[in-house]
Amino acid sequence: MNRNSFLASSTFRLALLYVILFTVSVLLIFSFIYWSSVRYMATQSDSAIQTEIQTLAERYESRGVPGLRRLILDRITRQQPTGSSLYLLSDPLGRPIVGNISRWPQVSAEDGWLNFNLDTSDRNDSELHPARARRFQLSGGFQLLVGQDIHELKSAQRRMITALSWGVILTVLLGLGGGFFISRRMLTRLEIINETSQRIIAGDMKQRVPVSSRQDEFDRLAGNLNHMLDQIQELMDGIRQVSDNIAHDLKTPLFRLRQKLETLNAETGSSPDRAKELQDALAEADRLLNLFNALLRIARLESDSSKTAKTALALSELVDDVAELYEPLAEERDQSLSVETSQPISIHADRDMLFQALANLLDNAVKYTPKGGDIRLSLSSQEGFVHIRVCDSGPGVALQEREKVFHRFYRADTSRSTPGNGLGLSLVKAVVRLHDGKVALRDNDPGLCVELSLPFASDQ
Repeated sequence: MNRNSFLASSTFRLALLYVILFTVSVLLIFSFIYWSSVRYMATQSDSAIQTEIQTLAERYESRGVPGLRRLILDRITRQQPTGSSLYLLSDPLGRPIVGNISRWPQVSAEDGWLNFNLDTSDRNDSELHPARARRFQLSGGFQLLVGQDIHELKSAQRRMITALSWGVILTVLLGLGGGFFISRRMLTRLEIINETSQRIIAGDMKQRVPVSSRQDEFDRLAGNLNHMLDQIQELMDGIRQVSDNIAHDLKTPLFRLRQKLETLNAETGSSPDRAKELQDALAEADRLLNLFNALLRIARLESDSSKTAKTALALSELVDDVAELYEPLAEERDQSLSVETSQPISIHADRDMLFQALANLLDNAVKYTPKGGDIRLSLSSQEGFVHIRVCDSGPGVALQEREKVFHRFYRADTSRSTPGNGLGLSLVKAVVRLHDGKVALRDNDPGLCVELSLPFASDQ
């Protein structure tokens, strides 16, 4: 399975969509957690400031400025040296009386709250410390500021953002990893079904989809496909058996009929018209015998009991022999028959079967190529295969009929006026399949090229 096919697969896209949806969900949940936590911490800080203001105001009301001053000093002393609470008490003229900040913040209040940055020069701390405070007007014109250094609060918020960001990143990575793993497993099992289907399409009807012991949905699908294939195989075997039985049962009486016709033709002293009728009957009997012989030959090639005598075969010699056989017939029709072989090529094959297949192709080429046309028989090797091509300048075969012409008895509309039974290409395909090869029809502009591709095994 290559990378492009995996990325284009529906399982990967489904896994990617799931990762995106899951990541968005996690991002929304984390955002809510962050917002709730930050809001809670800010509310707690503001509540603490409000409570502290109320406590200090009550001390001022009960003990005046001296009591409030002692309480603020006590609070400042207890939180030294790194306290987070901020205090500043000033007289009616704005002059500081007591506190741990030296002056009033020069910022405008928002809903009574002051947000500013602390002067940390006395703390040997170069980092900016944000602060949040509230101003309170005491009786007598005194002003009180109470706040908190929220540097730790902001740091906690940043750490939370960092942690949540890493959480989202890990979620994406784990989601992609899990999606890749699940998609890979699903594609592996689907690829097994696809490979089995390809072998069945190529003609190996015995192939079945493997079924594991898990009995999951893929196994149930594989079981249903196998059951369907069994039914199709049974129907095909039944149809093939019927046609083979008909051919076998009719061949013997037809042969006897031909012998009687030959005897009558030899013994009769009748008129020339009667002799011609007997010759026509003999020709028709020969045509039917050839038809049945072709049917039985195809059945033998497709059956399990078919035995082939594969030997080292020089294809260049075979091609020359077939061309030599049909050269006189091509000359009678003023056709040009050429042979092109690049180099001596040998494969392990059954010579008689390949000879018959090539003979069928050349016979079709001669039959359908008009007078003065060109026929070319070529032999080459490339990428582990031997390619035998028979090209002509005839009418060719329409694209939509190129698969049908390999079916038994199928004849295109353009060939119904010529002699034949529609079994020639069926026999060619059976021979090529028996040699683990492929047959393809291609355009010759004009005409048709039939290409036989056989596994290459060089002995030279």
